[in-house]
Amino acid sequence: MESKLFTPFQLGPITLRNRFIRSAAFENMCHNNTPSQELHDYHVSVARGGVGMTTVAYCAVDLSGVSFDGQLYVRDEALPGLKKLTDAIHSEGAKASIQLGHCGNMTHFYSCHCMPVSASNGFNLYSPTIHRRLRVDEIKTLVKKFGEAVDFCREAGFDCVEIHAGHAYLISQFISRRTNRRHDAYGGSFENRVRFLKEVMDEVMRHAKDDMAVVVKTNMWDDCWRGTDLEEGLRVAREILKHKPHGIVLSGGTVSRSPMTILGGAMPYKTLAHYMPMKSFWWLKAALNFPGVAPVMMPTVPFKELYFMEKAKHFQRELKDELGDTKLIYVGGVQSGDNCQTIMDEGFELFQLAHVLIKDPDFVKHVQENPHYHAGCGRSNYCVGRMYTKDMKCHECVERDGEPIPACLKKEIAKLEAKAKKSMG
Repeated sequence: MESKLFTPFQLGPITLRNRFIRSAAFENMCHNNTPSQELHDYHVSVARGGVGMTTVAYCAVDLSGVSFDGQLYVRDEALPGLKKLTDAIHSEGAKASIQLGHCGNMTHFYSCHCMPVSASNGFNLYSPTIHRRLRVDEIKTLVKKFGEAVDFCREAGFDCVEIHAGHAYLISQFISRRTNRRHDAYGGSFENRVRFLKEVMDEVMRHAKDDMAVVVKTNMWDDCWRGTDLEEGLRVAREILKHKPHGIVLSGGTVSRSPMTILGGAMPYKTLAHYMPMKSFWWLKAALNFPGVAPVMMPTVPFKELYFMEKAKHFQRELKDELGDTKLIYVGGVQSGDNCQTIMDEGFELFQLAHVLIKDPDFVKHVQENPHYHAGCGRSNYCVGRMYTKDMKCHECVERDGEPIPACLKKEIAKLEAKAKKSMG
């Protein structure tokens, strides 16, 4: 009998050929903020490898929301390359999605060409940058830009947009009491802190009409001091549900305080420091090389497969009577065909995965051939540490392509992979 994994699924107005979605893991493959041949080749290879839908990551709705030179933002110059990409993805039988967001105080002057903005004034130690509070008229402009971005994505041939409302980027910065210290209609009470999210969702759903699927990535919890906890995370999810998106991706953690909660496993500190550019991350680069500082700034989280499952099941139970046609989408720690089947057995009809598709774009085909296939991703997170100045790529693929990796980084990779293997039993 054919596994439910490989049966079609209706996500709003679009039909996916199976239940596998490549999640919006940042590729850093958009040189000068424009789609590159590397971005095209990677996502086409994932589509050819069998996913139901692949997601282009981290597209900012405005230049002010850009963190990296290799990051997309909505502008006409990107259209031809994106249209070529979506046509190629469709020709392989997959659907094309794109993540829309704004990095807020996770930007810096070198990338966004202005003073970084956020819900409130402050200094982000992790970017590092000084940022200023958005005026109300600027908030309204950004809301409109989210809607215009949906129209842009439709023109570029995308079938789906994913709104990034988690991980301590701009929408999340408004939601969290840690980063939102406003005293106007966008700060203070929970109702005020989710106002920006609600206005963005109103605009996005209006522009999506009846031909674009919409999913939202939200945090179940922030896993940091004064961040959103599980109870408030449920309240945020309920606010999202009022707008009737087609899917909600259940994630957690913040890029600024708990990045390994998002990614699972160890942060490769030496790799991160090696690839981090001096001009924009000088302070962080220096701190990572200072003994004892890095583990305090970015603590390791012991890796386990399907690491968000228990919290995702909690959300599933609490929201079951309110979901309507909206689907909860699982993400986090997918390593094998058995993991994929477990997700189905737990009642999640769609799921996202990235690490295994960075290592092996043909992962889905392998699972179809062997239901117990394990990708063998060692979870050293070298691919993540590398992304500050290079494209996101597994160390095995880097070495296979003939690019040298410094001996000290190879030693770190081996150590972290041994540790992850031990934690997985």
